[in-house]
Amino acid sequence: MNFLINEKIVQLRLVKKSKCLLAAIALICQIIITPAKADTATISNLQTPTSTQLAKESEFKVFPVGLNVGNRNVNSSVLVRGQEDGSEAINFANWLLPYDAVIQGLKLNVTTLPDGQLEVRSPGVVTRIDPTKLRTDPELGLVFTIQDLQTLFGVTAKFDINEYAIVLDVPGLDQSSGNLAEIETPIQLEGLPHISPQNFSVAAIEQKVNASGSATRSTNYRGDFLAVGSAFGGSWFIRTDQPNLQNPQTWNIAEAQFLRQTNSADYFVGSQPTFWQTQGTGDYWGFTSIQRQGFVPPQPFGGGSSDPRQRLQADAIGRTISGKTEPGTLARLVQGFGDRVIAEILVDSSGIYRFENIKSQNQFLGNNYRVLLYPQGRLTAQPEIQEATFSTVPGQLPAGASGLIVSGGLRRNSLGNQSLLGNFSDFRGGIAGRWGLSENLTVGLGGVYDESPRALAELFWRPGKLPLQVAVSALTGNKWDVNTDIRYNPSSNLSAAFTSDRLSSRFNLDWRVLPQFTLFTSTDTADATSGGMQINLSGKDAFTFARVSLDTKNRLRWNLLQRLGRLELTQRGNEIGSLSELTYKFSKNSFSSGGSALLLNYETQNQNRSDSLLSVSWRYRSQQQAIDGNYRWEAQLGYGIGSQGSGLLATLSTTVLPGLLLRARYQGVSPSSDEATFSIDLASSLNLQGGVSPGDRRSSYFRTQGGLLIKPFFDRNNNGKQDEGEEVYTDNADLLLTLNNKPLKSFSPQIQGGRTLVRMYPGIYRLDLDPAGLPPDWQAAVESSAVDVIAGSYTPVMIPLIRSYTRSGVVTDAQGQAIAGARIEAIQADQGTRRFSVTNGAGVYYLEGLPQGKYTLQINGKSAGSFKLEESSEAFQELNLQQPSIP
Repeated sequence: MNFLINEKIVQLRLVKKSKCLLAAIALICQIIITPAKADTATISNLQTPTSTQLAKESEFKVFPVGLNVGNRNVNSSVLVRGQEDGSEAINFANWLLPYDAVIQGLKLNVTTLPDGQLEVRSPGVVTRIDPTKLRTDPELGLVFTIQDLQTLFGVTAKFDINEYAIVLDVPGLDQSSGNLAEIETPIQLEGLPHISPQNFSVAAIEQKVNASGSATRSTNYRGDFLAVGSAFGGSWFIRTDQPNLQNPQTWNIAEAQFLRQTNSADYFVGSQPTFWQTQGTGDYWGFTSIQRQGFVPPQPFGGGSSDPRQRLQADAIGRTISGKTEPGTLARLVQGFGDRVIAEILVDSSGIYRFENIKSQNQFLGNNYRVLLYPQGRLTAQPEIQEATFSTVPGQLPAGASGLIVSGGLRRNSLGNQSLLGNFSDFRGGIAGRWGLSENLTVGLGGVYDESPRALAELFWRPGKLPLQVAVSALTGNKWDVNTDIRYNPSSNLSAAFTSDRLSSRFNLDWRVLPQFTLFTSTDTADATSGGMQINLSGKDAFTFARVSLDTKNRLRWNLLQRLGRLELTQRGNEIGSLSELTYKFSKNSFSSGGSALLLNYETQNQNRSDSLLSVSWRYRSQQQAIDGNYRWEAQLGYGIGSQGSGLLATLSTTVLPGLLLRARYQGVSPSSDEATFSIDLASSLNLQGGVSPGDRRSSYFRTQGGLLIKPFFDRNNNGKQDEGEEVYTDNADLLLTLNNKPLKSFSPQIQGGRTLVRMYPGIYRLDLDPAGLPPDWQAAVESSAVDVIAGSYTPVMIPLIRSYTRSGVVTDAQGQAIAGARIEAIQADQGTRRFSVTNGAGVYYLEGLPQGKYTLQINGKSAGSFKLEESSEAFQELNLQQPSIP
């Protein structure tokens, strides 16, 4: 016999609230005999119960079982009503599960709507339930049947009598014990409140100043100013070049652009690159439109700028990997040298396996896959490994996809011009299309006008059975402009590449003789032919990389990196000069760049004469770095002796002041001069959204990125906006936020006092707040939102935190007996707020998350009194209720 406590009756929340006198009532135990364990019963297709089944329901009894979601146990003992005969479940479709156990086990968020219905929501499902149509059990209270789970939530179930547990099969949940790839949970945005970005904003400004001079020349001040923001669903950007900071007449607008980019279309207005290879001088200002069908472009790495030519490439192309083996073999596709299974198939009598629509990411230019073949499907056998390597030619589109680009504008020349915008002249423009004819072949055709009419043709080819990729772009005219990129990789140890443009043609051949030793040769029609070798050696505390080449003009070029414990030697040189640096790091971590180090440098220059400089210095770098990669503190002090004299060498850099980078350099001597020079750089950045605050010196990233500005505050008057005197909740780090079902911290947020900044690419994101991360007795007015992010600015997300009240007690009948399964509702008619609870076996209800206001109480739909919550009300209070008499 097992002595189990009814977990429906033991209310953990009542235990937490020591003020409640009902904890004793909730501790009711039941002594239940656990039946024997045997087989497994599964239900997937639910039918309407027959009269025989309904008759069997009268034989159901209450007993405890475990509750699993997939392979994970979520409740070790939950009371259910059903029956089993020692070997299988009887009439499993009509077993009854407690309402709370299902909601908690599936992690569902339940909201009571103004019409009394319950909106049940999770990242993967949204549905509505009429609680009056659910069954009520005298011992379990409000319940779901097994059939309800499939009908309402799409969750199938089985009763594993060996584990003596009900196992819920949630769609999209990976339950395998192997390494099969997880299915990404769909992002459910339906019905969520929508947060839109501002129509127009100035997100950030940034000013860079450089002051440089020497003992013999006056100080020169040069600047660079930029501003960025959002408008009309896209980003705007302006950058001003200030060659003489003290003379505004020399300033000119270097860039000014409006950019709107989506998965299906892009719009460029203002300064931009041309989509064709231009031979003229000056920059291009105009309008460009890109329309895409059947593919999405790759996300730019980092940010800062966008090129129309890159936006005509596909982010991922579905390829087919196939082969032949013995029938009955289990074929598994894995990526790289890992064991994560991408897909698997049991080979049929044809002996052919085929994996279709395998995505190849364009930005990596190549993906390596392996096929593991297990004879007779036995995973315990040693698999045969077949390589399945393929790559995607940059510019190639999936089969059936297409892209169209139209552009027109003027040439601008600002050199030597005193006007802010420069001179515009000479129309340029063009139109081109690109089509994916098959998964191996993409072609493009178009025409441009650039000083004269010209035709454009493109070809991107990756044959299915040859390790060859070809990309050719040709522009006709008085002089043809042909760009070629042909790569051939017959094996992992041998690769060849032929590239050409209007300047020269180049051929490179690399042969990896050994894993640590490579031979290479290259030739350039504009230069010379060279050959050389490369060595890579690594050990526990040592690492060596060396590359050396000699060309037909007797020019020796080399690059060396040698690490041995705390010592590091770096050398690089060519026919112009050389640099050697020996570093000893005082830090115990030899691979860390922080801490103190001693440096010995030797530099030579061999252009017009033979010059050299030998220096010794001490360097310190802080372990902490700013988000843009600069060290919080960096200092270097040394002394140099060279062919031109001797002098002091010093550098100081800091980012300790928020939004500022300060770097100063002093060089008393150089290899070619004994004149002392200095340089001071100052970069300041301000974020102008939600007030003026320090920026992160990455303002230009807003050209292609946006983000979230999350600001929680205490909304004491519950009006949804921050009023004077309502302080910001500063413990943002304690907020448990998820973005598209992933923890917010995985997006590298910046926490600045009372707000959190997150950089994101444009799109609509789901933001969820876990109530467990909120301060005691406070709750979020809205826990889940759909947030629209556009490039150019942060989308402000204000999170009002309102007072949270809890009322709990026992519901009894006229004779004072506790009523189990009673439906208790607190209704705030003027605000449309409803809270819902079901009494357990001890008659205990629990209404939590109640905002301020006046409430009426209902028990099973009938009025049972009222109460009012004000700012002075206690957060938790006991309130016993009596069921209204039936007239």
